[in-house]
Amino acid sequence: MLISLLEIVYMLITTAVIAYIFMDYIKLPTAFFQKPKFDWNNFKFAALVAAPGIILHELSHKFTAMGFGYEATFNIFLFGLFLGIFLKWIKSPFIILAPGYVAIMGAQIGIQNSIIAFAGPFVNLVLWLGSWLILNKSHKLKRKTALFLYLTKQINMILFIFNMIPIPPFDGYQVLSGLIRLF
Repeated sequence: MLISLLEIVYMLITTAVIAYIFMDYIKLPTAFFQKPKFDWNNFKFAALVAAPGIILHELSHKFTAMGFGYEATFNIFLFGLFLGIFLKWIKSPFIILAPGYVAIMGAQIGIQNSIIAFAGPFVNLVLWLGSWLILNKSHKLKRKTALFLYLTKQINMILFIFNMIPIPPFDGYQVLSGLIRLF
């Protein structure tokens, strides 16, 4: 099975938590002038902007591992989700977000480990550069579309750079480790 029902539930929970965390940072232009309250439009906009980079990142790890013949499952990381919510509640100026991970059964060897590890950040790189390219080549974007692309670009740039840091537990460490084992 490509994706189990439980994984779909985990992705929906992850998306909802990401949207909740980001909805006060990522607002539609009209929302800046509204009284503070739960705004479903900001929630949906935050989900559309922030969640794809995270969910697609993890699914890329999963499907790449499956392509090599491994069993891979998307899981939520409750501590990471609750840490993100807690930081929002205390109005932290920064966000630490580790909402989920892909458990891969079996030992990946050398270059396979590097490819599986790089698959997630590669999605962020594509979303970052794709958004950047559209923003720079399209001159008649609607304001909401331009905002969506700008925020998608920024979030995925940060996710790519952050995930490629070559220290444990980041993907960059797994990429580098696999490449070193290759030689």
